[in-house]
Amino acid sequence: MNLPELIILDPQDTVAVALRDIMAGETVEGIVAADPIPRGHKIARHDLRRGDAVVKYGQVMAVASADIAAGAHVHSHNCALPDQHSDQSSVKGSLPVPPARQTFEGYARPDGRVGTRNYIGIMASVNCSSTVCDAIAAEANRILKPKYPQIDGFAPIVHDQGCGMTNQGEGFDTLVRTLKGYRDHPNFGGVLIVGLGCEVNQLTLYKPSDWTRERIKTFNIQDVGGSRSAVRRAVELLEPIAAAANMDRRSTQPVSKLTLGMQCGGSDGFSGITANPALGVASDLLVAAGGTSILSETPEIFGAEHLLIARADAANGQKIRDMITWWRDYVGKNGASLDNNPSPGNKKGGLTTILEKSLGAVAKGGLSPLSGAYAYAERIDQHGFVYMDSPGYDPVAATGQVAAGANLVAFTTGRGSCFGSKPTPSIKLASNSELARAMPEDIDLDCGTVVSEGVGLTQMGQKIYDLLLDIASGKKTVSEEFGYGDNEFVPWKIGAVL
Repeated sequence: MNLPELIILDPQDTVAVALRDIMAGETVEGIVAADPIPRGHKIARHDLRRGDAVVKYGQVMAVASADIAAGAHVHSHNCALPDQHSDQSSVKGSLPVPPARQTFEGYARPDGRVGTRNYIGIMASVNCSSTVCDAIAAEANRILKPKYPQIDGFAPIVHDQGCGMTNQGEGFDTLVRTLKGYRDHPNFGGVLIVGLGCEVNQLTLYKPSDWTRERIKTFNIQDVGGSRSAVRRAVELLEPIAAAANMDRRSTQPVSKLTLGMQCGGSDGFSGITANPALGVASDLLVAAGGTSILSETPEIFGAEHLLIARADAANGQKIRDMITWWRDYVGKNGASLDNNPSPGNKKGGLTTILEKSLGAVAKGGLSPLSGAYAYAERIDQHGFVYMDSPGYDPVAATGQVAAGANLVAFTTGRGSCFGSKPTPSIKLASNSELARAMPEDIDLDCGTVVSEGVGLTQMGQKIYDLLLDIASGKKTVSEEFGYGDNEFVPWKIGAVL
């Protein structure tokens, strides 16, 4: 089989990426190389005049700072950064037609949402009850899980916040919003919330609604006699919840009930040309079928945010601008900066501008219009491709997406990642085949075959989409098989510790 020597990420791209070192004078896929082109670097597909847009991922990643001949090496010596904070229109692509497969098997919940899993959550309202919640989950999995096999298990949702903080303001509101998002998550068939009793984050904030009263229970450790008594009391409360959840069954549901959180971590030079754009294709397929996909990690879209703004209406575009402004102020107060130019190592690997670097992350969002912009952990209340503010730290970003309603997570990685996100399954997508071979116990799908075997991005995106529906219908991810997810609930911590 003749493997590809160049990859074109979008039909409208003015550059291609070399998949091997190319010598000057070589003819590669119809292009005569005017210069040596190192592996991972860009070659001009046709002549560009000074000031012309340099397009990669179907988006403007730079402007030519000099005339560039077809076949020339396109890099920092002949490229300049455009005004990344303007609202220039991005290069548009066509959206896919709705896919043939538009249903999955999920758990219908009374509020109209649908779960892809049927866990029971053991949630700590405060750090002081986290150890007890871990003990409750272990005891419930030992005693109750064998009696009620239709539930996926008892998942501890524990953290290090809830006290030592003010009871108002951005940090407190974020914690409460995150915990309420998990309390109401469709992947939970029931929830027990445990407090200590004297904390700032009181259980009175988490009273269940009428229709969840039999599935959501709360108590404070100080009210039941201490830690061991709390475990015994919890098992008593959990038995009827488990019995009710054990009656839940999967049924055929439309893809419009799926909400996908998209993450990347441990990225490499191929993330932006294999796994991320392939996930973008899958995201577009999901949206075309009526579903929802969430892009996050604001510090990692900095420099490409105008491309998201160009896909949004005026109100949502302004929300994204406001997020960038908040982050500028936030990092500035802490002596940091969002404006990180590519490092020497990035440039050696072929990255030319911060915009190109950010485009690798934004590629996960495909080409769909941006239909909403949300605060961290804010419940997603509409369909389509949406943006949610978050840090770039993967566990914090994923926690916010799950709290917002994500019942699936897709996680691209080039270096390898060990991650789970109970109660939501996390699908790992490798950007290179070497990683997939090196860590098969942690990778669900090898997207590196886009390069190693010439698989098209459209075909790989369809594979991801089909895998998402299989996982949503009950197939276990490799991280679920290992048992990941008990330690990855990490709410965003904002504000002073008092």
